[in-house]
Amino acid sequence: MKQRIITGLIGGAGFLLLIYVGGAWYSLLVFLLAVIGLFEFMRMAGLQPLHAAGILGYVLLASILWPSLAFSSWLNISMPDLMLPVLLLLLIYSVLRKNQFHIEHIALTLVGALYIGYGFTYMAAARNLPEGFMLTVLVILAIWSTDSGAYFVGKAIGKRKLWPEISPNKTIEGSIGGLLASIIVVLGVNAIFGNLTLSEALTIAFVAGIVGQLGDLVESAFKRHFHVKDSGQLIPGHGGVLDRFDSFLLVFPVLHLLGIV
Repeated sequence: MKQRIITGLIGGAGFLLLIYVGGAWYSLLVFLLAVIGLFEFMRMAGLQPLHAAGILGYVLLASILWPSLAFSSWLNISMPDLMLPVLLLLLIYSVLRKNQFHIEHIALTLVGALYIGYGFTYMAAARNLPEGFMLTVLVILAIWSTDSGAYFVGKAIGKRKLWPEISPNKTIEGSIGGLLASIIVVLGVNAIFGNLTLSEALTIAFVAGIVGQLGDLVESAFKRHFHVKDSGQLIPGHGGVLDRFDSFLLVFPVLHLLGIV
């Protein structure tokens, strides 16, 4: 726990600093996180991240992310929609590999690239908005407060299991505590530093408090299915990129669909 707290404080401070700096540095961070996340996903799924099919997954990921990265406009390189070409190449590759790379592998490669690609895309895009710094920080604080509230309330008074088949330690009481923590933190921070309307702030709080926990359960379901404890070992005490950013990968896209980011 001590290592987890120390790593979390140092990593969180560095992360917030890069959000503040923005521009190419933040875009580069998001891009690297996405690439590492896809590597972790493919390795969990039993795929070979650095073989031909894995590289096609990275290409699709990059094509999704590229328009939202700050340095994409500087390089003046347009990235076309590569979904169809990548799909066709994966199908052809499965034939060339004589079904050693089969339909389930194709599906997992595509799902991994889309799930991780869109999650990090809207995380990067939020920072590019006129009020992008404050908006991004508010969403991240909402997610972090949800995690903390769920953990501490669950440890203190949690009794009824939320979804034991997927994540046996999560409780209904903890889940409610996480949602309440998100609402309190978002409304408090926005009242002092932000300028969002009440409805916008509440939307962020509720999406982080509900969808953020769903994102955590999605990642837990993946790990349980693939029989792994953590997605990786990159972050001491926290596991891998997907372990730490699982909530982000659903919260930012949902907020985009709702017109917030």
